[in-house]
This record gives sequence, structure tokens and C-alpha cells, in this order.
Amino acid sequence: MILVGFDIGGTKCAVSVGTYINGEITIENKEGYPTDFSITPQDMLLRMCDSAEKLLRGRKPDSIGISCGGPLSSKRGVILSPPNLPGWDEIYAVDIIKKRFDCPVSLENDANACALAEWKFGSGKGSNNMAFMTFGTGLGAGLILDGKLYSGTSDMAGEVGHIRLSPFGPIGYGKRGSFEGFCSGAGIAQLGDTVAKEYLQKGITPSYYSANSVASAKDIALAARQGDKAALEVFDICGTKLGEGLSIMIDILNLERIVIGSIFTRCEDLLRDSMNKVIGYETLSLASDCCKILPAKLGEKIGDYAAIAIALSKMEE
Repeated sequence: MILVGFDIGGTKCAVSVGTYINGEITIENKEGYPTDFSITPQDMLLRMCDSAEKLLRGRKPDSIGISCGGPLSSKRGVILSPPNLPGWDEIYAVDIIKKRFDCPVSLENDANACALAEWKFGSGKGSNNMAFMTFGTGLGAGLILDGKLYSGTSDMAGEVGHIRLSPFGPIGYGKRGSFEGFCSGAGIAQLGDTVAKEYLQKGITPSYYSANSVASAKDIALAARQGDKAALEVFDICGTKLGEGLSIMIDILNLERIVIGSIFTRCEDLLRDSMNKVIGYETLSLASDCCKILPAKLGEKIGDYAAIAIALSKMEE
């Protein structure tokens, strides 16, 4: 089976071609380039079609998947003004690509695409009920329930980053104290700045602190591993709030696995103890005992697999 993936992002776009044989996927070729806002979205999609034709080398694809940040309508195949794609308003991506290639074409938001990829090829393989969480610049989730992707009524299922965990705290998803506020790259940076100022008033300067700029999550993680008390406190807060958010998901959805990407895969050692402590006393034991929380297996390659996983999912419906 020949599958094509279109990965549309606010910074870059990529086209991948893979083969799926006997339950195994092989990424054959890939071509990527910066997202060009000097041309129309339609022309950008046609450029990606040109890439796909070149990578296919005369072969006909069996299915094409499109991964893109939301909002979008998977049912209509329309991209609906994502904040990282200015000008991409009411873009009928599926129709444009289907005109070029006579095969099934499907569109899903990027969190759902990553959930499908980890379910089919990564840490979620073999499970029937799982969630994938992005935990990168922001926080979102894709849900696999009863062996199927669950998108919700208006493609808004899995927006767990918007859950408010506290009336106060860092801002994420436009909401102070949200799950994303505490558990994202931007959120960790905000926490780091707040905690650093508390330490400065005690006469202690955290190693990651600079008066001229806000430290990144990467900088704070490095300081934490070097024993900086303020940095360790930041990750203790983040891990605690991660546990609170996951506890809600575990009790409501009764999941087998929660697979977490990006920052969690790189900082599991700084987050897991605090996370597990909260889950231990917040959840119903019958729900938490059967749920494994795992780092994403596909790592930095997940984007290559995500859109192709959408194409495969369409073939298996």
C-alpha cells in the first residue's frame, strides 16, 4: 500500500511517501520547505502536490492524509483559519488535493494525526483506548476510543489544554491557570520567571535567570539537572499540575495508555515523580491501575508518520 502524507505547519510544510506492508510502515521519501505566505494557500497546496508527484515517481497513491493545526473541519475537509496559518481561511484542502490524485484524501488536526501515529506505530500500539498529548509549545490531545479516532461533534475533542487547573498561574490557551499554562514550553518559561523572582526577593539568583530575557523550558531543565533549587521547583510544579490534569483524563476516559510527546519525552526524569504522586491520590485506583503513562516512541520523527497515519486510517475504515 502506497501512502502519502501532507504535513502543514505555520513554519514549514512537508510531504512524505511511505509503504505499508504486513503491518509495518516504511517512510521512503520526504521533502520539506518553509511555509510560503507570499503565495495563496491554494498555490502552497499545489506546490505540495508537485512534491508528492516527484516522490511517487509515477506510482499512484492508495490514500493521502493531511495533518494541519486546527481549527478545521475533518468532515468537510476544510482548514478554518488556524492562528499559525494567517490567510488560510475556508481552504478546501481535501478537494484541491483530490482533484490532483484520484484516491481517498483525509484531513485531521495535528494532535489527532500524532495520536494515530503513536497508536499505529509507537507507544500506543496494541491499545484500544489511548490519548496522545503534545506537550510542546502548547498542550493538546488526540483520543483513540474503542479502537477509533474520536474527534467530537465539531473536531474539538481533546482540547485538554483549556482545562482550568487553578484560578491563578501561567497563561496558556488564553486562560490563566490552564492545563496548557502549567504544562507547555511557554508555560514552563512563565513559571520559571515567576519562581525566579520569588528567589530573587530572598537574595538568591537562580542560575537560569537573566534580567534581559525569560529563560526557555530547555534552559530551566538544564539548570534543574545541575541541581538549581528554583529550576527543580519549577518542574515540581509542572509535574504536579501534569498529574492533576492526567487524573481528570484517567477518571473520565478510563484509558489504557496516555502517550506524551515533546517536553515529556525529554524531561520525564524531572516530571514523573511529582506526576505519579498526584495520580496516586487523585484517581480511582481501578482506573489508574490499568493506565500506563509513556513517553512518545516516535520522537522527533512523529511529524513524518502523523499525516501518513491519517492516510492509513482512512483505508482501514
